Amino acid sequence: MSTTQFNETTRQARKKKGLVIVNTGNGKGKTTAALGMMLRAWGRDMRIGVIQFLKHKKARFGEIKAAERMEIDWISTGNGFTWTSQDIDETEARARHGWQLAQERIAHGNYDLLILDEFTYPLHFKWLDTQQVIAWLKANKPPGLHLIITGRYAPEALIEYADLVTEMREVKHPYEEQGIKAQPGIEF
Repeated sequence: MSTTQFNETTRQARKKKGLVIVNTGNGKGKTTAALGMMLRAWGRDMRIGVIQFLKHKKARFGEIKAAERMEIDWISTGNGFTWTSQDIDETEARARHGWQLAQERIAHGNYDLLILDEFTYPLHFKWLDTQQVIAWLKANKPPGLHLIITGRYAPEALIEYADLVTEMREVKHPYEEQGIKAQPGIEF
């Protein structure tokens, strides 16, 4: 490799780019990992937003309370988890509305980091077309925006599009192994 090629490779390695990050898999920790990045970004005075696609808009989980204190833009658009939904058509409509809100916020360019929590579910359930979502992101995501997408069942096309993909794998869980219920500050 020539010196010129080496210098160009080094410059490419140092370039800044808003990453598309996907946290997926059946294990616990997808949202928690995204919130860890949110905390790190907040500590760097970055502009942050969160859109939750399944959790109820009236939810008062610990992370929501913390985000309010940190003055982070946080929107919950869901009506609960899909497996407990009493009206799946309403759940789908709320997810589609959440995507409209996400599109507005992405296109507006007011964020350095935006988390689309549980966004893989509307893609997995075909409420949104994955290819259309990716095409829209390619055309509209600001180059400096870090976009974090969480949830199980990430479509293969989303995995291919992303810059960083982490799959959470459950090894041991206190509920499954010991019957220990979800605990405040740990699970919610």
